[in-house]
Amino acid sequence: MNNDSELSQACNQLIVSIEGLAKGSELIKIGLLGGILELMHEQDCCESVVVEDFEGDVEDLLGHRLISAEEVINGQEEGQVGEEFGYRESTTWTFYKFRTTGGDLWVSWLGESNGYYSERVNVRWTPNGKRDEDQ
Repeated sequence: MNNDSELSQACNQLIVSIEGLAKGSELIKIGLLGGILELMHEQDCCESVVVEDFEGDVEDLLGHRLISAEEVINGQEEGQVGEEFGYRESTTWTFYKFRTTGGDLWVSWLGESNGYYSERVNVRWTPNGKRDEDQ
C-alpha cells in the first residue's frame, strides 16, 4: 500500500495518543480509536531518516478527530561530493500535515544517504477492528 492510502484510512477517527514526537525521533505512533498510525523508516544500511522539526501542540490534538493527513516529498537533491567516500550525498525532505478538529500538526522528516538507499518515510496503518463510527 502507498502512504496516501495508509494516511487516508486513519482519517475521521479520534486521536487518543501520540508518541515519539521529538526532534531526532525515528518513529511516531499516533493512536486512534480505530487503530495505530505509524510513521517511521525501515532501515536498510547507510541512511538516516529522522524527525527534523515539528509544529503543533499534542494537547490540541488529543481527543479530536483527524480530518485530513497529507504527505509532501521534495524529491532528491544532490549534495556535495563526500570526500572520504567519493560519492554524492543525497537528502530527501518529507513533510506531513495533520489537520484535526482541535488544531494542526506539521512534521518535517529529513532523510540522508549516499544516494543508494531509500530516504523515504514509511507509513503503516494497523486497524484494531473498530472504526470510530462503531463507538
